Amino acid sequence: MPARQVTSTIACLVEAAHFQRTPGLSIIVAASFLNMEEVGIVCPLLKRVVFTDLDGTLLDPATYSCEKSLDALKLLQKKETPIIFCSAKTRAEQEVYRRELHISDPFIVENGGAIFIPEDYFSFTFDYQKRRNGYKVIELGIPYNEVRKKLKKVEKELGVEIKGFGDLSGEEVAQSSGLSLEFAALAKQREYDETFIITGSEGDKEAVLRRIEEEGLNWAHGGRYYNAMGGNDKGKAVNILTELFRRKLDRVETIGIGDSQNDLSMLAAVDIPVLVQKPGNRWEDIDLTNVYKIEGVGPVGWTRAIRKLIGG
Repeated sequence: MPARQVTSTIACLVEAAHFQRTPGLSIIVAASFLNMEEVGIVCPLLKRVVFTDLDGTLLDPATYSCEKSLDALKLLQKKETPIIFCSAKTRAEQEVYRRELHISDPFIVENGGAIFIPEDYFSFTFDYQKRRNGYKVIELGIPYNEVRKKLKKVEKELGVEIKGFGDLSGEEVAQSSGLSLEFAALAKQREYDETFIITGSEGDKEAVLRRIEEEGLNWAHGGRYYNAMGGNDKGKAVNILTELFRRKLDRVETIGIGDSQNDLSMLAAVDIPVLVQKPGNRWEDIDLTNVYKIEGVGPVGWTRAIRKLIGG
């Protein structure tokens, strides 16, 4: 069927409201949630925004390389689809990838600790806390030193070692994480949350996490490490940024792609949540009924998801 222009959102949804099974996705989803061009529909009013985790999702879980994601990234850029990094990584780390990949969209750092929005990206006024290095910054977290202080209090009270990046040298972070020395140094430039490990039994870990919550902190577990932060999480940041995109683009459909429990709040906040596989070709067990599980570890699954959802 030849592509045709549909001039209203209602018409787009009516035309696309046929169910189809899409290879690579684990459940049946509405065509409006996939690539409308596959069913012969072009909807000029519906704008996609992609929120993505980095480690183990867009980036290879072992090498941190983005090479396998490049073609899909170019497809998004060709279609002028905003690409929003939403990661535990610091601003310093994310800026390296943004420069390398020529991405100039806003980004979310340290598990929703802050949203960095390039100056003049949105033409309208909105609330933010400060300007920094060409960004308007919406701060949702508490300062890093306050997080560290609370963690040290818990460590002292329970007698269980909590070793954070702030306790380690750059060389130790590199050895523990597999990061290069350059990226290990950038990973230590934390502003809103602390990355840490707990040395002890499962009972010790449970006790530490309970006390962290009692101290008013949130925590997340993304694979190698735990993260402690203020009342922020990825989902709160995604919701704020989505509202800003609605003001800019009007009709917005959000896609979120992640690989771990740490991405749950982000995935719960988007219209189309996608989970890629972890090493061993397995999916993280997360409590989200509408998540689309797609085959492929890290950037392989990420690329497959973008092609299915965006087209090309």
